[in-house]
Amino acid sequence: MVVHSYGRTMTTYAVNDIELDAETYGDPADPAVLLIHGAGASMLWWDARLCTELAARGRFVIRYDQRDTGRSTSFPTGEPGYAMSDLATDAAGLLDALGIDRAHVVAQSMSGGTALILGVDHPSRVASLTFVSTSTGDDGLPPPSADMPRLGWPDFADQAAVEEYVVRSIEAEAAGDFDETEARALVRDDMARARNYEASLTNHFAMTFDGPKNGGFGDLSMPVLVLHGDADPLLPLPHGESVRDAVPGARLVILPGMGHGLSAPYWNTFVDELVEHTAHAGGR
Repeated sequence: MVVHSYGRTMTTYAVNDIELDAETYGDPADPAVLLIHGAGASMLWWDARLCTELAARGRFVIRYDQRDTGRSTSFPTGEPGYAMSDLATDAAGLLDALGIDRAHVVAQSMSGGTALILGVDHPSRVASLTFVSTSTGDDGLPPPSADMPRLGWPDFADQAAVEEYVVRSIEAEAAGDFDETEARALVRDDMARARNYEASLTNHFAMTFDGPKNGGFGDLSMPVLVLHGDADPLLPLPHGESVRDAVPGARLVILPGMGHGLSAPYWNTFVDELVEHTAHAGGR
């Protein structure tokens, strides 16, 4: 089923023997930007207002539910049976379904690993890469801030407890830049549309964490932008610096005061930097 509204198109695609729910914004003739959010996060975590603004700046924006999030195919809780490389293959398959040869790929947090696999093993599909609040995972990088609260795992039979757990998790990662009303609305919408919200919160952490078959960060050949908050309590700034240092020619933009999530006060900077980064690298 396809629904058109305000320049947006929402469709469910058959990709790699699963279903992926995706939403596009803007003119399909514009350079394509594929947004991949972090572990357990559906497409809703890329705010529709942010996508609309990016489309208004001449980009064809794609946000989607990765497997085990939102309305996409869900696997048994705690037994996903897939690897991170499968998430990368899903992304390439979604581009195929959309008729897109190459896209500018933007990856948040854990999905930096998915973008790395795309860039190294599927380089012809990637016009540029942007890593947001992610890491190389190298030994010696600092652990999460000791100030982050330790949240107990919720009782998934208690929907109110699950909602509270995710809201408080957003707050813990926000480094003080936290809007509870916005966060709670996001979580409620996410829970309401998920096929299996318990699987959403657990399965990306239970998958097999493989990596690229053909190299690593140093083998990325496309333009690379790194965006990282200097107040990120989950992956402190040296994690973003490690990505910059690992990729020849990569550019790091430090966002003062930003925590782990890309919160609203930083959307304008994000859009400006992404538009500039993707201006000369093709994509379509």
